Amino acid sequence: MSTQQQEPETQEPETQEAPEDPEMKGAESPQQRRLDEKQERMVDERSESEAEAEGETVHIKVFRYDPEVEGKQEPRFDDFYVPFEKGMTVLDAVMYARDEFDSSLTFRHSCRQAVCGSDAFFVNGRQQLGCKTQISELEQPVRIEPLPHQEVVKDLVVDMDHFYDQMHAVEPYFQQEDLPEGELEEQRQSRENRENVKMSTRCIWCGACMSSCNVAAGDNQYLGPAAINKAYRFAMDEREDEEIKEHRLRLLEQEHGVWRCQTQFSCTEVCPKDIPLTEHIQELKREAVKKNLKFW
Repeated sequence: MSTQQQEPETQEPETQEAPEDPEMKGAESPQQRRLDEKQERMVDERSESEAEAEGETVHIKVFRYDPEVEGKQEPRFDDFYVPFEKGMTVLDAVMYARDEFDSSLTFRHSCRQAVCGSDAFFVNGRQQLGCKTQISELEQPVRIEPLPHQEVVKDLVVDMDHFYDQMHAVEPYFQQEDLPEGELEEQRQSRENRENVKMSTRCIWCGACMSSCNVAAGDNQYLGPAAINKAYRFAMDEREDEEIKEHRLRLLEQEHGVWRCQTQFSCTEVCPKDIPLTEHIQELKREAVKKNLKFW
């Protein structure tokens, strides 16, 4: 039996790996991760909006007529299917149809803020401003036509010359002969009088009221609600001379003036600026009667 003692085997020390730095993982900084997450959100939102646009469209039927092009001289309606977006107006839909489907589609528009009055259409049987009318509030298909009772030039564009002639016939500008003595003195107006004529100043010359008036449709010489409202704005202004006011009333008392109004309220109903046109016409009738009263 050997008495030699065996030496214990030596074990190599285990090597421990250094802890991994979380900021170095994938060689991506926190700032880069935030940028990547933001980009992913933007892509998701864009994809979602595109999916919604692809899934929902608006059916519009637009009146077409072009007397200068053979084959388009017969009035018709063209159908367009426009991708719907929240807040879309009739004008937005027509502009999309022009820009994406048919560049020959013709209509007037300018400010897109219900101020210029150039985009008045006949939408689903009612005179309305295209830029103010929400597509979501209309029944489909949305039928878009030019203003009735006016000559159509092309597509949705009508001839406005007669309307402007009637507006200018009532002399729609301020007239005052007795100016203040001081060079810098103002022509003052009371708050009460300003409130009385305030609504009449909101007219944007869109022609919607004239188009809705059955009397104007049958009497081409009738001044119409827009022109009479413009005359009201100046006739009821206390700063004008009495002689000028009587002159205005004489213009309105003619055969085709205020007395032709049949108080149908159609002009008031379609006015995009909520002007009480019928009320103004009736007030001018009362003023005309009072001016003609004689007391002995």
